[in-house]
Parts: sequence; C-alpha cells; structure tokens
Amino acid sequence: MSPTPPTSFGHELRALGLLLGPILTSQLAQAAFGFVDTVMAGQASPLDLAAVALGASLWLPLMLLLTGTLLATTPLVAAARGRRDYAEIPHLAHQALWLAAALGLAGVALLHFVEPVFVLLDTPAHLRELTRRFLAAISWGLPATALFAVLRNYCEGMGRPLPVTLVSLAGLALLVPLNYVLIHGKLGLPRLGGVGCGVATAIVSWLMLFMLLAYVLRAPHFTQVRLLHARSRPEPARLAAFLRLGLPIGIAIFFEVSVFAIVAILISPLGELQVAGHQIALSLTSLLFMFPLSFAFCMTIRTGHAFGRQDLAAIRHTRRVGLFAMTVFASLSALFLVAMRYPLTGLYTDDPAVRLLAADLLLFAAAYQVVDALQVGAAGSLRGLHDTRGPMAITLVAYWVVALPLGYVLGLTFASGERHGPYGFWFGLVAGLTLAAVMLNWRLGHQVERLRREGFPAAH
Repeated sequence: MSPTPPTSFGHELRALGLLLGPILTSQLAQAAFGFVDTVMAGQASPLDLAAVALGASLWLPLMLLLTGTLLATTPLVAAARGRRDYAEIPHLAHQALWLAAALGLAGVALLHFVEPVFVLLDTPAHLRELTRRFLAAISWGLPATALFAVLRNYCEGMGRPLPVTLVSLAGLALLVPLNYVLIHGKLGLPRLGGVGCGVATAIVSWLMLFMLLAYVLRAPHFTQVRLLHARSRPEPARLAAFLRLGLPIGIAIFFEVSVFAIVAILISPLGELQVAGHQIALSLTSLLFMFPLSFAFCMTIRTGHAFGRQDLAAIRHTRRVGLFAMTVFASLSALFLVAMRYPLTGLYTDDPAVRLLAADLLLFAAAYQVVDALQVGAAGSLRGLHDTRGPMAITLVAYWVVALPLGYVLGLTFASGERHGPYGFWFGLVAGLTLAAVMLNWRLGHQVERLRREGFPAAH
C-alpha cells in the first residue's frame, strides 16, 4: 500500500492535538470519579471514607488490568482503518465485546471473594464489613466498565474520541447527585454511606455504556463499520490472539499501579508524616501524568493508522513529533514543580512538616518528568505497532527489579549508612523510570528498523 503524502511537523502536531483534547478530557473526567467518591464519602464519616479508600485500592488495580487488556482494541482498529479494511473493524470490535463481557463477569466474581485479602491485611472487622459491601456494590458495574472500554477504544481507534469525552463528562455530572442521594438517604431511599458510592458508580457505569452504545449505533461517522448489524459469536482463536496482544498491556499497567501502592504500604511503619508526604506528592504527579498518558494514546492511534497502511515514514514522523512535544511539556512540568512545590503542597495540608516532605519529594518528581514522558510515549507507539510483550517485560524489570528493590534498600535499610525513608523510594522510582525510557525507546527504534527490513516504505 502506498504511503500518504508527506506532512510537516506542524501538521502532525495538529493531528495529535485534535486527538489529545478529547482524550485528555476523558482521562481527567474518569480520574475525577475516584476523587468525587473520596470527598463525598468523607462527608459521611471517617469510617465510610476508610472503606471507600480501602475498597478502591483493591478495585482500581483490577479495573485497570481489565481495561488495560482491552486497550488492544485501539491498535487493532487503528491498523484496520489505516489499511481501509472496514469490514474487519466490526468483527474485531465484536470479539473484543465478547472478551469484555467475560472479563467483566470474572471481575464481579473476584470482588465478591476478597476475604483472604482482609485477613492478610489484618483489617478491623467493622472496616472489613463496610469495605466488603462497597466492593460487592461497585463490582456489578465492572461488566459495563469493560464493555464501555471496548467502545471507547473502538471510537478512538477510528479517530473519533469526542463522543467518549461527552459521555464521560455526562457520567461525572450524574455521579455527584446520585452519590449524594444514596450516601445520605435522600428521596426516601435508605442511607447507604460509603456503600452508596459503589452503587452510584455501578449505575453510572451502565448508563455511560448505554449512552455510548446508542451513539455508535446511530452516528453517521460509523456507517461503514457499524456494530451489531451482523450476528457474532466468540471465536476462540481470535480471542486468544486478542489476549496475546492485550494482556501484556493490562499486566504492564498493573505492574506500574501496584508499585506505587506497595511503596505506600512499605513506608507506613515510618509514620503518618511519611505516608502523607508521599501521598501528596503522588497525587500531584499523577495529575500531571494525565497529559503524557493521553498523548501516548494519541501516538498509538496515529502510529496504528500508519502501521495499517505500511507507511514507515509516517510511523517515524509520529514518533519524532510526539516524543518532541512530550519532552517539551515534561520539561515545563518539571520547572513548574520546582517553582511551585511549596504552594502546591499547601493545597493539601497546613502541616509544615508534611508540606516540607512533600515539597522535597516533588523535586524527585521533577527529575523524572522527561524520562517518564519518553517511556510512556515509546510504549504508546509500540502499542500502535502491535508490540506489547516487549514493553511488558521492560516494565517488569524497571519497576520490580530496579525501582522497588533499590527504593527498599535506600529507604528502609542502612546499606548507604542511614535510612532515607520516602526519599530512597523516590530515588528508586527515578532510576526505574530512566531505565524504562532508555529500554522502551531502544525497543521502538529496533521495531522501526525491523519494519524497514520487512519492506515498509522508508520514505515518501
């Protein structure tokens, strides 16, 4: 297939930017779900807040594992669109929907059998029961969350992220009043406290699924790739191929999320000050990370389109423009964190000791902004090239072989002469992210060279 006409740096940047706006808004809206639940549960009681927080620490990694696995829909649809194989796209989406339904039901079952986790954590009985009820309630939304993820990836793979943004914002707008009614027992309903957050999230998840499904079944943009217009049944070979591509994505995301959760657990014996400072710094950097993460999704889509039409020059162009833009943003983010670290920590607490520790940790965060952007950008491009197992292995090594052990040694042992507490763990994170950036970008360059050897046009 012949490559597309050459594009300028500015043209590619605009193409990425048109995707970025809706995708970033969707990411922020969906991240706000947890924030809303935390704030509104805290208004009910400290126990309700603790139950929602503990429940989220179990539910969120599972949800990210499921939706991360289903991210394979995006590069598959994008590649089919790139080669103009429109008949294949509904078939891909249908198989992904079958898989999402199965994964969602498996998630429901897992969240109903979490008692061994509570025993392992030695959770107090009263907190254990409330958390169990919260997880049971929110679990019924997991199938909808998984199915919604497929439809979202289908839209984004087709280069149409805006409807997902609108539905995500509508879901957030519905969550706030529904939380209020169910938490506090308004309109004649029983007062559910923190459990009401789980019920509300499950209900909103299904409403969002139906809204997005209604759109994709009727929107004229999807006429050539309309879903559910032909019978479909699960095809084991296709589902296995989908899992081979998607499961490494989900596992890699799980590796990353779980490392930050384990760091919080490991430093907890050092005291509330250490945990609070770590959580504040993590909260701020997680918010900034939404930009490079969303930009990486855009690079997956653009790279996937070029991969589908076997256009190596376009793949290289997207990599060059995307990584340059992310490096510029990450550099600005680093400067922002250094300059504003004290005012930013003041948004969370008035305690001077906590603010000082969090501000110090933000210096480590500033140090890894660029390498973090480079590693997530390279991973996004590799997904577009259907390479997910290599990045999974690199992520495992970077986080679990380098970052966490190094952080443990520096933070909790006297190997360097003294224990450095959270500082040691954050130094380990800087080292792990740096290794990930180097290895993932090497992997991306290797894959691009492999495509050249396989005959992809290297120039326009």
